[in-house]
Amino acid sequence: MITVQPFASLGAFRNEWLNAKHHFSFGGYHDPSRMGVGNLRVWNDDEIAPGTGFDPHPHREMEIITYVREGAITHRDSLGNEGRTEAGDVQVMHAGTGIVHGEYNKEKTPTRIFQIWITPDVRGAKPGWGAKEFPKGDAGLSVLASGRKQDAESGALPLNADAAVIAGTLKAGQTYKHTVPAGRAAYLVPATGSLTVNGAKVGARDGVAVTGNEALTIVANDDAEIVLVDVAA
Repeated sequence: MITVQPFASLGAFRNEWLNAKHHFSFGGYHDPSRMGVGNLRVWNDDEIAPGTGFDPHPHREMEIITYVREGAITHRDSLGNEGRTEAGDVQVMHAGTGIVHGEYNKEKTPTRIFQIWITPDVRGAKPGWGAKEFPKGDAGLSVLASGRKQDAESGALPLNADAAVIAGTLKAGQTYKHTVPAGRAAYLVPATGSLTVNGAKVGARDGVAVTGNEALTIVANDDAEIVLVDVAA
């Protein structure tokens, strides 16, 4: 089954430095029909004003992936990790038994990110953080982070979950196919551009939830940047 969640229907939070949209229930936004897809629990679409960010705060027992759409995000945590992740690249934080981190936009322009939380397969994992640059300019999607067995040699950042974060760009008219087997689920969002997914029209920053046994045919109606998360159901 495929369900399109229009951008205009998403939960929202805004203050003087953060403009956030929530694909699933988060913070003060609660919708019992939007509690996640499979082991995917959170997908936030955040715009962070220049010179601001999330001050240090704790996390436990969650795989937290930050995909940078525009600008850059600077990470600092209680393990001593610090790094700057630019647009098109990804960082992964394993909250595990506990970690405290802050994320800041130290740029002169707004930073826009997708922050994605996935429930780990095993509790009590060692906390950690990593980031990776990925090739830019070539059309096509690639695996950026994964805990799936078939991606072990892909060079993707590791996840403590049977899940994969797949992202990239399609030129107008290009097609990408992805199969969601029985027992799995997927969620995809075009960061830019519009798509047709198995005949359904999908606008920029809309969400598409996929459950059950589905073979997806994703067609770019115009140049599009896509993030897709494949998880255990």
